[in-house]
Amino acid sequence: MISSNPDTSPLPSRTPTPTTPSTSLPTRPRTHSSAIPDLPPSSPTLPLTMTSSLLLTNLPRDSSTALDSAFVFPTPKITVRFQPIGSAPALQRPVSKISSTQRFETVVAYLRRVLKLDRNAGGGGERESVFLYVNSCFSPALDEVVGNLHRCFKDSKDQLIVTYSMTPAFG
Repeated sequence: MISSNPDTSPLPSRTPTPTTPSTSLPTRPRTHSSAIPDLPPSSPTLPLTMTSSLLLTNLPRDSSTALDSAFVFPTPKITVRFQPIGSAPALQRPVSKISSTQRFETVVAYLRRVLKLDRNAGGGGERESVFLYVNSCFSPALDEVVGNLHRCFKDSKDQLIVTYSMTPAFG
């Protein structure tokens, strides 16, 4: 016999359950392990310290010593060869020497002076442009030291090749 009384029916109790905010994104269980596991301190595969290394016998005492040796160049003067690109005028003397401690802005100023570029060529105070590139690849920053450029990009004749044009040549 089925009872029609709702109070006596064997239904589960309807007590409110606390709801947690749910997100529509799937969640992964969180683990506390990192992507690169740390080695325990007693592991024999730990790298050697600088003082116990056999290859590094001596190091500079501080960063100022390292910086002092960074600006020591083997030659005090560097040979720079200027090569025109496109319709840029060729120089009568394409090879010049410059101090290795000078900045690249000195090279730009020298080339502007030799090419006799007019300060007010475009009227309205605009300057006539010249674009310089090292090894026809990149234009260095004006504060780059010429000795560093020579150390990294000299050719087989121990010259720094600087190409120049009146319009942008490389993008």
